[in-house]
Amino acid sequence: MDDAKKLFVGPRLKRLRRDLNLSQVGMAEELGLSPSYLNLMERNQRPITAQVLIRLAHAYSLDPREFATDDTERAASELEEIFTDPLFRSTPVPRLELREAIETAPGLIDAVSRLYRAYVSLRSAREAQTPEVSDRDRAEDAPQDNPVDRVRQLIQNARNYFPELDEAAEALASDLQVTGHEPFFAIAERLRIHHGIRVRVMPVDIMSDSLRRYDHHRRQLLISEMVDPPGRTFQAAYQLAFAEMRQVIDDLSVRLEPAEGPARRLLRVSLANYFAGALMMPYGKFHTAAESLGYDVDVLGARFGASFEQVAHRLTTLARPGARGIPFFLVRVDSAGNVSKRFSSGRFPFSQYGGTCPLWNVHATFKTPGQIVTQIIELPDMSRWFSVARAVKRASTVWGMPDPHFVVGLGCELKYAHRLVYARGLDLTTPDPTPIGINCRLCERPACPQRAAPPLMHALIVDEMKRGVSPFEFDPA
Repeated sequence: MDDAKKLFVGPRLKRLRRDLNLSQVGMAEELGLSPSYLNLMERNQRPITAQVLIRLAHAYSLDPREFATDDTERAASELEEIFTDPLFRSTPVPRLELREAIETAPGLIDAVSRLYRAYVSLRSAREAQTPEVSDRDRAEDAPQDNPVDRVRQLIQNARNYFPELDEAAEALASDLQVTGHEPFFAIAERLRIHHGIRVRVMPVDIMSDSLRRYDHHRRQLLISEMVDPPGRTFQAAYQLAFAEMRQVIDDLSVRLEPAEGPARRLLRVSLANYFAGALMMPYGKFHTAAESLGYDVDVLGARFGASFEQVAHRLTTLARPGARGIPFFLVRVDSAGNVSKRFSSGRFPFSQYGGTCPLWNVHATFKTPGQIVTQIIELPDMSRWFSVARAVKRASTVWGMPDPHFVVGLGCELKYAHRLVYARGLDLTTPDPTPIGINCRLCERPACPQRAAPPLMHALIVDEMKRGVSPFEFDPA
């Protein structure tokens, strides 16, 4: 077997061992290997064999295909984004060194990423209050990781898949189906009978500043009448998550985020949301339907009583060993280009500290409300992706109030596109993809008329006698 066909999984194997709190000797014993051979595999000096993959699968309940997907590129993309910060301008780090560090010291890379996020939080806070504060302020004043970024990273590390919640939601969904009631009423009855919680849909003048509120003293779940039917079901299912799954959610939260604080509380919210989606769209039935329907989001929504965004989000969680779906990514943006939600069960290199590329047609979707727009895109690393986007509304609003709109973009690697109903009739063998970047400051594509900023890793060229296609020209070297 030549090197191109060998599978080197050193960083992932090391990360798995550390997550399991095993020594090299302990894991080697469980896999029937010598510690020295395991050490060589972790250092990428030996490829992993099919036999070892099978042993890993049996020993730790893993899907062997997890080791066939390389996380190095995603980690490299995140790290390159960090090192484009002007803070590191005087000490640039070559890409080769970044990749070597990812392969040899994944724990160190995670620590660097977390430290940088804390630094960004500190810098943003200081600039808002006292812009003249320098980068040399005392490190002990730095705040904790931004809770939102921290939770996003924790969910990404778990590939947005939590089997404990999925299995419990699937079992509970079967119990609710026996009642013969539609989902919202069945969940409301479950809350009333088993937990003494009454669900009430309330007038907007009473719920003027909230969509859902739980009254602990009266044991009432209040949902605004402005929430549509799928949203009402989801909010009731969210409350049921805390009523029946609190211990599981707490245990998961503590395991993923040991430090008590905003990040852990936000993680509990995210896990309850995950359970709510899994209850509305039970894994087995939803996966089977998605495969048979070509991942038609609208039809899936009609079948499971869910919104476009709820279905799209659920599609990013189909990672059950033996019943995997297409590894989708999801992004939600507003009309100003702000990214308010991002999930991925694959390797799409999201920008952690910026928006998205304006050449990606998720932005144009605002002009065609209710219509699904598709696009084949190509990133600077030459990887190709198929995306589906649609403008959505989250809730109705009263007259005179801003009407919030978002675009939900759902995508996958181009090699999976033939399984999607949205790709029917398209030439996927010889496509003409749209070249995009991650965002302007990370994109190195020259002569882009949509460029909003020069790439931070290249020197800006200013020629008073020339105006190029792009407002920012730079030295590509």
